[in-house]
Amino acid sequence: MKRLILASGSPRRREILQQLGVNFEVLPSDIEETIPAGLSAGDAASYLALEKARDVALKINSPSIILGADTIVVVDGEILGKPNDEAEACLMLKRLSGREHEVITGIAIIDYDRNIEIKDFESTRVKMKRIPPDRIERYVKTGEPLDKAGAYAAQGKASTFIEGIQGCFFNVVGLPISKLDSLLCSIGIDLF
Repeated sequence: MKRLILASGSPRRREILQQLGVNFEVLPSDIEETIPAGLSAGDAASYLALEKARDVALKINSPSIILGADTIVVVDGEILGKPNDEAEACLMLKRLSGREHEVITGIAIIDYDRNIEIKDFESTRVKMKRIPPDRIERYVKTGEPLDKAGAYAAQGKASTFIEGIQGCFFNVVGLPISKLDSLLCSIGIDLF
């Protein structure tokens, strides 16, 4: 397989690829994560993923596969990105408490030397139990939610808040493996 470059600094995405035994390099994107008006949540996530992959593609100059990804949380039709601070993290978690929400991860793949760009997204429903305000505050103080969309890590301490997941668990963590595999296969690349 060609050189695979992950256009993300996310430790969770790195861990998922490492668990698969995939050889890859990390070159995080520097883009400002701004979503153009009028995009659906799925299109917004895949747009950001493609912008990240394109940014990294401009920095390299060798046959490579570039993988961009972006995860967002949607509740009441509003996109929740990463919280700016602890107070915003608490507000996000209070909104999610006792409710269902949607986690959407956009994926984009660029095959540099074949000039191929593809993008798609995966959506998963997550049900959180009612979380007492003091537990939200204690969780936020751990620092775990500050760099995560929706202010929580499903694979971390926030796993205690999750009552159910409909769809891909890896999507909630930040990289839907089945979707990634399908996209790579569509351009003739097999993870095995």
